[in-house]
Amino acid sequence: MKQGVSAQGLTCPIIRKGDNLAPIIVESVLNAVATPDGYDICQKAVVGITESIVARSQGNYVTVDDICHDVTAKFGAGATLFVVNPIYSRNRFAIILRGIARSAAKIALVMPDIDEVGNVLRNHPFTNMNYDEYYQSICQGEGVNAVIYKDFQSALAGEGVAADNANVIVCDLHGYEEKKRQFTGKCIVTLADILSDRCEFGLLGSNKADEECLKLFPNKEKALVLLNQVKDELFRKTGKDVIVCVYGDGCFKDPVGGIWEFADPVTMPAYTHPEIIEDTPNELKVKALADDKFRNLTGEELTKAIAEEIERKHNNLKGSMQSQGTTPRLYRDLLASLMDLVSGSGDRCTPIILIQNYFR
Repeated sequence: MKQGVSAQGLTCPIIRKGDNLAPIIVESVLNAVATPDGYDICQKAVVGITESIVARSQGNYVTVDDICHDVTAKFGAGATLFVVNPIYSRNRFAIILRGIARSAAKIALVMPDIDEVGNVLRNHPFTNMNYDEYYQSICQGEGVNAVIYKDFQSALAGEGVAADNANVIVCDLHGYEEKKRQFTGKCIVTLADILSDRCEFGLLGSNKADEECLKLFPNKEKALVLLNQVKDELFRKTGKDVIVCVYGDGCFKDPVGGIWEFADPVTMPAYTHPEIIEDTPNELKVKALADDKFRNLTGEELTKAIAEEIERKHNNLKGSMQSQGTTPRLYRDLLASLMDLVSGSGDRCTPIILIQNYFR
């Protein structure tokens, strides 16, 4: 019987800085697919590795003092900084703010009622946090006064600073270069510009390690070396061409809390087989075929007719009514969403995901 898509979370040892990930990942995958007769793994199976263990093995960490020193290098010591549109997150932004505050004399925090990914400013429904009070307390802990404003113009008026003389840190996670061009201040940077020598995305995609340390997003070039090592070894052991990738947030929206789960700069910072991963699905809508073109067929006759229709489909259905109702998303985003949901973000301890039959 032909099998459908399966996604399986795989365990591995807890990863530390300097660990050689390639053999660990290969062993986890092979243990999962081993049979008495060999390995039950398909062509173009997908192995996903969560970005956190890749960055951790790379030792991709920075301290609050590192952030402070880079912010000081950009704005000078003891500046008044306008921090615009930070995400409301204890593990994503709080430590970044501590580093910014350590450099500044005063901070104007521009914080609308809802942040970029749907978190609310006050009485957060899941954490019960008031992020304006929390972020002010972080700044106060660094000996810095922070004032909250709803928008940038109010912040300028409140601080008595002309727009062309403002020091601005744009904290948007996506579209930040476009947002940066909307300002005409004295010095304007994004989170991607801070410590960009350590990571191509700077502080974007970072996570709290402890109160004085952040784990950055993985280094892409180093990650690609790892992925190709895994791909080559799996081919050597199984004879199958396996797609290997590093995944982050899956970019899906929670229908209850309204939170858009996409706090990383991209869903996949590195992957093999870009000709596949950067493409979009080319699919027919089976339920539309069953309800319309083959409405008079049933049972095996209907199954055969639809199978033949799929076999005969054009290799590019873009713009065709045959593909109506299929979601036009890149494979990297679809796969990352699936991987992120399977692995979760808590204590499942499955940082490796194996997806079979997705491209069959």
